[in-house]
Amino acid sequence: MSWIFCLFISWKSAQASPLLQGESQKVFLRMLSHPLLQVKVKTYHCCLEVIKECLGIHNVSKPVSSLCNGIHFLLHPKVLYEISAFGIQEPKSEVSAAAKAILMHLLQGRLMMTALTWNKFIESLCPVIPVLQGYADTEDPLGNCILLLSKASSEDGEGALPCTTRLRSMLRLLLVKKPSVRVLALKLLACHLTREEGADTKRPSIDATILSRVTNLFIVKKPIELKLDDRRELIIKLETVEKVYEIFISDDIDLVLRKSAAEQLAVIMQDIKMHAVVKKLQLIDKIIEYLNECVGQDGEVVECLVQPSLTLLRKVLCADPAIRVSLSQESSLLTLLFRVSLIFHEDCTVVTEVGALFCLLLFDEVSRMDMWSDNPSNKPSSPSVFSLPVSVSRRYHLPVLVLGHHAVSPYSIVLPLSADCLALKPVSDMLRIAWNLSWYHGSDNLLKQMNSETKIQEFLDSLKLSTEDALTLKMTYTASGLKDCLHSIAQAAAHREVRTAVTRMSFYLLNDRLSFTGGTGPCGVTLKSLSWHNTLNRFLQVLPACTEDEKLLIDIIHFLNKLLKEQRKNVSVELLNWILELLLRHSPNPLLDLLVLTESQAREETDDIRTAVRQQLQKELMALFNTLLLSFVAVTDRKCLELFYVFQTQLALKLLQCLRVTDAPHFYGLPSLERTLRGMAHLTAFPGWSSHSPLTKPLEICVKYLSGLLEVITSFYVERGGNAMSFMGKGVTKSTVLCLLHLSHEMMAQAQSSEWMSLWFLPLGGHSEEHVPTQQGLAWLIPLWVDRDPEVRFTSLGLGSALTTLETGCVALANSCQNISGGLWGTVLNILLDQSECSMVRREAAFIFQNLLVIPMPSVVIKDYTWQGPCVHDEDSGLSLIGKPALQALLYHCHFYEHLNQMVKHCYLGRYKFDLNCSALNGTSEGNDINGLDDSFKFWRAPSRLSNQDQDPSSLSTSETMVATSSESAELQLPGLSTAPLPEAPHDQFVTQVIGQHETASPQLLPDSSISAPLPRQCVFVTPPLLSAMCSLLDSLLVTAPRDTANALQQTHLIELLCSMADASLIEISVQELQGLLPVSPPVEHTQAQVSFLLEYLSSLSRLLQSCLLVDPDLVIQDELLKPLITNIIRVLTICTKDILDVEVISAFYQTWTHLFNLLAALLRKAGPASFPSITMGLARYWAAVIDVFCKCVGLSITCPTLYTASLQFLSILLTEEAKRYVQDKDKTSLCRNLTMASLLDKTQENQKSLEQLNEAILQCYEGKSSKDILKRVAANALMSLLAVSRRAQKHALKAHLIDSCVERMKHIHAQLNLDSLRPGRAALKKKEDGFVKELSIAMQLLRNCLYQNEECKEAALEAHLIPVLHSLWPWLLMDDSLMQIALQLLCVYTANFPNGCSSLCWSSFGQYSAPAAHRGAPSSSLMLCILKLAAQVPLENTSVQQLVFMFLSNLALSHDCKGVIQKSNFLQNFLSLTLPKGGNKHLSNVTVLWLKLLLNISFGEDGQQMILRLEGCLDLLTEMSKFKHKSSPYIPLLIFHNICFNPANKPKILANEKVISLLAACLESENQSAQRIGAAALWALIHNYQKAKTTLKNPSIKRRVDEAYSVAKKTFSNSEESPLNAYYLKCLENLVQQLNSS
Repeated sequence: MSWIFCLFISWKSAQASPLLQGESQKVFLRMLSHPLLQVKVKTYHCCLEVIKECLGIHNVSKPVSSLCNGIHFLLHPKVLYEISAFGIQEPKSEVSAAAKAILMHLLQGRLMMTALTWNKFIESLCPVIPVLQGYADTEDPLGNCILLLSKASSEDGEGALPCTTRLRSMLRLLLVKKPSVRVLALKLLACHLTREEGADTKRPSIDATILSRVTNLFIVKKPIELKLDDRRELIIKLETVEKVYEIFISDDIDLVLRKSAAEQLAVIMQDIKMHAVVKKLQLIDKIIEYLNECVGQDGEVVECLVQPSLTLLRKVLCADPAIRVSLSQESSLLTLLFRVSLIFHEDCTVVTEVGALFCLLLFDEVSRMDMWSDNPSNKPSSPSVFSLPVSVSRRYHLPVLVLGHHAVSPYSIVLPLSADCLALKPVSDMLRIAWNLSWYHGSDNLLKQMNSETKIQEFLDSLKLSTEDALTLKMTYTASGLKDCLHSIAQAAAHREVRTAVTRMSFYLLNDRLSFTGGTGPCGVTLKSLSWHNTLNRFLQVLPACTEDEKLLIDIIHFLNKLLKEQRKNVSVELLNWILELLLRHSPNPLLDLLVLTESQAREETDDIRTAVRQQLQKELMALFNTLLLSFVAVTDRKCLELFYVFQTQLALKLLQCLRVTDAPHFYGLPSLERTLRGMAHLTAFPGWSSHSPLTKPLEICVKYLSGLLEVITSFYVERGGNAMSFMGKGVTKSTVLCLLHLSHEMMAQAQSSEWMSLWFLPLGGHSEEHVPTQQGLAWLIPLWVDRDPEVRFTSLGLGSALTTLETGCVALANSCQNISGGLWGTVLNILLDQSECSMVRREAAFIFQNLLVIPMPSVVIKDYTWQGPCVHDEDSGLSLIGKPALQALLYHCHFYEHLNQMVKHCYLGRYKFDLNCSALNGTSEGNDINGLDDSFKFWRAPSRLSNQDQDPSSLSTSETMVATSSESAELQLPGLSTAPLPEAPHDQFVTQVIGQHETASPQLLPDSSISAPLPRQCVFVTPPLLSAMCSLLDSLLVTAPRDTANALQQTHLIELLCSMADASLIEISVQELQGLLPVSPPVEHTQAQVSFLLEYLSSLSRLLQSCLLVDPDLVIQDELLKPLITNIIRVLTICTKDILDVEVISAFYQTWTHLFNLLAALLRKAGPASFPSITMGLARYWAAVIDVFCKCVGLSITCPTLYTASLQFLSILLTEEAKRYVQDKDKTSLCRNLTMASLLDKTQENQKSLEQLNEAILQCYEGKSSKDILKRVAANALMSLLAVSRRAQKHALKAHLIDSCVERMKHIHAQLNLDSLRPGRAALKKKEDGFVKELSIAMQLLRNCLYQNEECKEAALEAHLIPVLHSLWPWLLMDDSLMQIALQLLCVYTANFPNGCSSLCWSSFGQYSAPAAHRGAPSSSLMLCILKLAAQVPLENTSVQQLVFMFLSNLALSHDCKGVIQKSNFLQNFLSLTLPKGGNKHLSNVTVLWLKLLLNISFGEDGQQMILRLEGCLDLLTEMSKFKHKSSPYIPLLIFHNICFNPANKPKILANEKVISLLAACLESENQSAQRIGAAALWALIHNYQKAKTTLKNPSIKRRVDEAYSVAKKTFSNSEESPLNAYYLKCLENLVQQLNSS
């Protein structure tokens, strides 16, 4: 072959171009892998001939160098890989024999090669050795040659394998399938280990005994799957990973904890995104260090860390090819791993891990496909995928499961089809159809062309479609096939043609289901565009006249049922309307009429064929109705729903007829009865199903249903001894009880009173007791509670729960349990505490117990009292208890709280997974049908037509539910779970005996009774729904017996346990699954169920904690409980629900958020100091998400008002609490000042837009709602709190013109009040005035908080004429003290540090607004005068208004204009009329202190000081007042004198008053430092630049006091202790001494 010669020449020539060599090599590789056998055989034979020619023995006399160059074209890794991986495995012996011969000549030709050629061969062979060693064999020539590579060492001379490569080859032989090879490998490795440096100090010692045990060391039974996750988002925070790693490597921590940390890291490292963190922390180095320590002489200590360390190393290597390459060349690591496997040779887990590591390290060269590909891709393969050539997987025993590649050669080519192939009929048919589809641009245009009359010759006849092709295309194309079916139905002349067409249409639906699992397929889309309804109408509007008609109707109904099922998630409203209109037609109405057999049809039952057909027809009709009912769960179209409601009631009446028809010859037809009851169960699950009949009242329908269902229960269950002796199927019982459960709720909704309860009563006793008066009761319900089917127990207890929501139901059920040991209370408690019972049954028992607690019970026996509660009796002592004491004794005797403690510990919060081979799932096809009732218990959920009212999960018993079409089963039992038995109760003199409420005596209850029995060794896992019910039960117990329950909770630490079960991470992961953020997610129904259960538990827990806070806050206020609880609450509140589509999951979130917000608000109310820091820190941590949640909740004011209210109330309370803390800590250094809500609201820039949205949303809610809407008040409270704390909120309110709108609202209220005052009718007027007063109060409070410490807002209020508006409202404010207080608060805030605002009060606004009624009096000419008049007239008992008035005047006293008004009004004369305390009272009155504070503010200005001095006797009065104390402001008179002394004009008057001078001098001897400083400063001010004062103050008495004070101060205040105030005091005294000592 000429190309072989060219290739030979190109590689033989040393001067050949590398490009030429590369291209020729590609050709050569394609020839070696050529698909034509002749070419491949010829290629291999030519290569073999070249090798023989170059390396043959006949060339001994020739120069070696010239001969060796001829085989260089074979010495390339890709060529050797092709021969080793594919040539040897070729099925044709000609190729495989030649390939083996080639490799044999190369491996044995060392003597015929130059050193350069042999080294080149060894270099090219090294990457291929992993493939080649798969053929190692001691009995095969080629295999022996391969083994020699591993035997030869570097001591044998140059040209042997490198040391590391040889060691890897020896280890690789341990995985070969031939046992003899593995034995040889062990010998070679033993030699290597004994020669290893430091072998004497390492474990294990190598001997024949250990080698004989490890021949099959890595032949494992359960290989490891090398698979990692690559999630889109991080589930675990990087900081958490670092903390776990620190525990793992810490030498100070116990090894058990370090092992646990390593195992956690191994789980975390399943996610590739986590690898970067630990690699950065030198994880690999630490693992190698541990392994080296393990193989040391004292390595037993760290053996526990080996297995998780190996797992960690495996996951890192699996994901990082670069590290694999690096570590694979470290012989010390390979030897180390082998020693570890020998140490743990009996531990299959460790050995498997080492084997997996060897696979990664020893086969790394052949794992990378791009290395061997003809045209390597630029895109690297996924780092998480480790794969091996198929030839390697076949030839080795690998301890791992890996993907395979190179099943065929990467260099193989696909030859074009030959002319003979194209001539084959299948190929020509495919080409012809593909040509036509492309030519006409799709099937639609092709079919149009085929149906058109004009035929245009556009291409060859051989490309024209045949008749067979055209028919195939029409049948396989969905649109044309369906049209053809409808056409066949319309043109059919016989039943068979119609049935055939309908069957074909069903197959198109089946094709959709198989091909388009995620949405509507072509069939569903096409049917929506076709008018097929009219085609089928004629078969559905008439009653079938014969058996063939019935068979045809069966097929059509079956097709409609399938269509509804396929479109269930997105059902067409048009289709539903059409079916409902058919079902609601007036007579004849075959689809409903056929459910009930007529008399003539009943007589025809002797014909077995017709009977079977008719039963099948009824079965299909019932299935259609069930599917139709399920299709309406998500329908919102109003017309469709109205038709559906009417259909519900019509169907209910028909099903009632079916229930009452008995087939006499066959007694009861159980399949028919079960089918009817199943349909009734689906129907009655919809609320209001009985209320849409024009002729029959809803309650009448319910009573008829109740009568029929009770007849079924009594006839087939109760009188036959229950399920154990019944001859009917369990489906009848299950369906009947479920119908009764739904019926109880329907009767509650439809009945006006509770008299309907008596309709549920049945006579007690059998027919043999005809002469004995029977008692009516609910005793028929009790046997169902112990039925062998858990679903029957669950549903019947749910029925009991529904009936006991009424007091009459509780009394009736208690009376019915009198003959049962323990009565109703004992029976229910026994079921509840039965640890072997499934959770859904126990949950319903908890609801019954809770309902029994709702009715008030006495503590002593009350005659003729309807409900006495539980009654316990001790025959030994004769003691009896009733009511609450009996309840406590019963709970104590049954170890209720200890059992509950165990329940919490065995709660399983994860998702339930089931064995698909479980016998429970191996039912009949009908039972597993989507409409079968077996599915109805899998997942209970609230009705889809949810009201806007918040429903407690505790009140949602299973009776208030709808049936979901697919979900989990209810329980998972793990028999291996063991629990510690409860401690035995100490022998008490009062051994309780539970009896019925009217029962007087019973046999004594033994200590080993079932009620007080300890927990069994094996129990069922407790589910979150059961824990939710237990939380609600504890809540009711706290209401019934608060102190006793709180003590029990404290002793058993139940609150801590229950709170520890609240885990936000589980909900977060489930939500990510629902949002599609995780790569592998379970079925969406399962995830929705888990989320609903966990949210329900959080809701119940939050209500329980709120009750605990009311009864005993110490139950909750614990740091170890509170901090994680608050963190979990905030994490749940901040879960993003954006992409969750399920309405009921969203509703569950909203309901849970409502309860969580209420809990946080309760924490702040009842335990603000303890909870506020944790809440603030938690909110700060998730601040961005918190703002988004608040915005979302505020936007739900219409759809979810309870959540809206709860969120805003929490925000308001939170901000109010912060304001309180700010006032309390104003003079202190706050440690958490950086985490205040104010800083979060105002100083965070990254969330500024979201904060503005929140401000806007709350403002819109306030302004957008009417004044009568209670939600407006909620928004107003939140807005007030927000404005008081946040400057950013004030700024936004200013932009939104809130100030203007509030002032305008006040104007409007003033006008309305004036107008209404002129109208008669005081009662109506008073009510209307109250509404206006509330509005006015809100407006003024909003203004107050908006103006707080904000000058811009105050300017806006000034421009909006706030003061004139308040002036006009003044007469109305005088009539209401609460309004007056708010108005004064507003004025205080407005005038604080705002001179312009103060001045505006002095302006005359009289006449601007119309005056109110004359009897109220016109306002004064300015608001300032009104205030002064009020201050002078306020009675002493109205202290709040009085205090606010003087605080306001104190603000005004700083204004020059206001002081002028005060002076002109002679208001200050009232100060002189104040009386001083008499007798032993040493304290000033409150009003006096208020006056003093006002005078102090007046004294800050010179004009104010003159006003004080002009008051005759004022200085003397102030001097006398200084002798009395007041705890809040003891030195105000001194401060007034102090201020006056600083004005030179006032000094003569002060000096003229000896009392004042004496008082100031006496201050120097005061024990109080403040008084000393005030006195010294005043005296220094007097003497400064005033000579007369020097003369007066040089009085010996005063001078002595000054000198003494100075000397004491110098001694007392050293430099180290000197503060600014003390330094000032020293300076004052020093100057005084200098002035008095100067001449």
